[in-house]
Amino acid sequence: MSIWEMLAVFGAGISAGAINTVVGSGTLITFPVLLATGLPPVTATVSNALGLIPGSISGAIGYRKELAGQRRRVLRLSIGALIGGLTGATLLLALPSTAFETIVPILVALALVLVILQPRISKAVRRRREHNGTTARSDGGPLLVVGLMLASVYGGYFTAAQGIIYLSLMGMLLDDTMQRLNAVKNVLAAVVNSVAALFFLFVADFDWTAVVLIAVGSALGGQIGAKVGRRLSPTVLRGFIVVVGTAAIVQLVLR
Repeated sequence: MSIWEMLAVFGAGISAGAINTVVGSGTLITFPVLLATGLPPVTATVSNALGLIPGSISGAIGYRKELAGQRRRVLRLSIGALIGGLTGATLLLALPSTAFETIVPILVALALVLVILQPRISKAVRRRREHNGTTARSDGGPLLVVGLMLASVYGGYFTAAQGIIYLSLMGMLLDDTMQRLNAVKNVLAAVVNSVAALFFLFVADFDWTAVVLIAVGSALGGQIGAKVGRRLSPTVLRGFIVVVGTAAIVQLVLR
């Protein structure tokens, strides 16, 4: 890489780390930049997954206050995320690079609709529980575990916009604040990125220069994203998710 390409990758890493911490979809910034430097698509995907690990961890640390009291929930959901991430990483090497191109924009669009409607749906579900005399499950039940595991399969494959899908599923099935759910999302993303990256280390090609630049940049960006994201109101955070998600859909369709 030239010095300018290295600066571009580093800057993309910072932006991706910040956006991933707040909502997700940072890969839509780093991936095109890596391709522009001349890396093959699979090598770029693998290098990106490796580089974003510090950013995911940094973002989770930045949200440690919101993670308080969620240890059991995080551990339970992380098991499904780990299985899904490993499956997705395996599929990346086994399937054509176009395998997810058709379905991903549809999944992201559906996730955005759920994010927008989540307050109304949550109120309706809460009223139904009150009428039936039942309470919400703190872990979301089997449906959430399966849903997040399937989302993690995609996350291990490409990662773009996986955070939006995580937030939409948890928002539907967990009675908790957006900020606390966002904290869980950051941990799950770290789990998926880590297990996929460890798998790639042994079976796939990657570019160490790109990995290091994105790793350092995303770690810085994770702290920036945590400071900004934790100050956003639920409405503003939800609006930001919709804006980023819409941009993700446009890029995925046009790519």
